Amino acid sequence: ACRDTTVTQELLKEGFHRDLLVQVELGEDAGGCAVAARTRLPPGIYVDPYELATLQLHNLTKAVLTPDVVDVEAPEYLARDVVLLLFLEPEARCPRCFRAAVPVHARYHRPAQGTREALVVLESPEVLLCCCHGEILIDVLGCFLTLSL
Repeated sequence: ACRDTTVTQELLKEGFHRDLLVQVELGEDAGGCAVAARTRLPPGIYVDPYELATLQLHNLTKAVLTPDVVDVEAPEYLARDVVLLLFLEPEARCPRCFRAAVPVHARYHRPAQGTREALVVLESPEVLLCCCHGEILIDVLGCFLTLSL
């Protein structure tokens, strides 16, 4: 499933409140596979953990933040990186395609002379793939257990 895999990451909308869209197209049919994307969010952007909890409560997204406590009021120069683990959903019309979106917010940066813009670099996500085929993998304290169904 890893050959010819295409990964796209796109920020939708304009301004301080945007959506991060991650799409993965695997090189072959991935029926029964689970796909996730792990992305490091630099200090210039963040996911609001309260907003994320509300979206998860309504089954609109599945994601984990590390650390799970984020100071949403901190400016960019006082904030830290956050790792976002985003679980992608399969697309109905494409058995090789998965996608997910999550709201992200830009932080205020230090004032800069002569410019009204700041550059925030978002690295490519790491794609995690689990094709269990009749088994469930459970991570318990870093040790993987395999359960047959």
